[in-house]
Amino acid sequence: MFRMVLYSAIVVFAILISSGVTIAQQAPTISIQLQVHGQIRYSQTGRPAEFVLVRLESWDGASAGETTSDRSGRFTFMGLWKALFIVSVRVQGFTEIKQQVDLRSQVSDYVQLQLVPEERAPISQPKHRVIDASIPPAARGEFEKGSDALLSEKNVAKGIHHLETAVRLYPQYVDALLLIGTTYMDKQDWLKAEAAFRQVIALDTKASAGYFGLGELYLRQKKYPDAETNMLLGIHLDLKSVQGHFLLGLLYYELGDLVKAGPQVGTALRLNPKFARGHLLAANILLRAHQTENAVVEFEEYLNLEPKGQFAEQTRQTVAQLKTNAP
Repeated sequence: MFRMVLYSAIVVFAILISSGVTIAQQAPTISIQLQVHGQIRYSQTGRPAEFVLVRLESWDGASAGETTSDRSGRFTFMGLWKALFIVSVRVQGFTEIKQQVDLRSQVSDYVQLQLVPEERAPISQPKHRVIDASIPPAARGEFEKGSDALLSEKNVAKGIHHLETAVRLYPQYVDALLLIGTTYMDKQDWLKAEAAFRQVIALDTKASAGYFGLGELYLRQKKYPDAETNMLLGIHLDLKSVQGHFLLGLLYYELGDLVKAGPQVGTALRLNPKFARGHLLAANILLRAHQTENAVVEFEEYLNLEPKGQFAEQTRQTVAQLKTNAP
């Protein structure tokens, strides 16, 4: 009996050997992912460029992916294949960057990119707003009373009354119309707010504030296509509008398009690093992108800038919870 078992074992072993089956061949195959890593900095200051859109294309022009840089300016592309790729970055006001990476003979590559300001011919600086002598003193007085009622007394009805009186006295009073539109928007009186902002644009088609007002109005009503159209028109007229880039970033965030939201918020913060709501939105974008550590940094920056702000207490609770759950 023992000889029969032994003979059977020898036969099985011989079959395995003859068929080329070995222990090494049965071991699981390890798949190595090809990757591209990099970091973006501003050339003048060396500061990391956060929330910058980075594109990766194969040599034949096919898209291989998009991502945004994190708070330290770093980005990563994974799951690539053996080929030549082009990393490209385009940021408003800076020279476009294109850099080649070669994964044909290596499993990863690392690139350092610098954003260099565009060289532009000197242009005349926009004039600072001065007091418009054409505004009648009575209209100006009503505008000031309306502003004080809204900002100091928190009396909306009184404020709107004085502002609308100012417009009746001087129908071209753009500042009064903008404040009227904003006040009605806060009251969710959408039709009156829209009418005021459209009157601003009718008076001056280059009034970016009118387009931003309409954009925010439509955003609050979840009319995203109309909101985007007006925000883009406003930004076209005022490339350095912190409000415009922030609102557009907020729109894309609400739509779940983090790739578009990040660069807009990053531009707003580059224009004004102390813009508290920008840091708060940046934190939420990072949190949704599962970058918890960077999100906490942005939440804390918001708290540093607005320790008693509208969202301060909620933000403190969020930060505490994130730190508690941190590995």
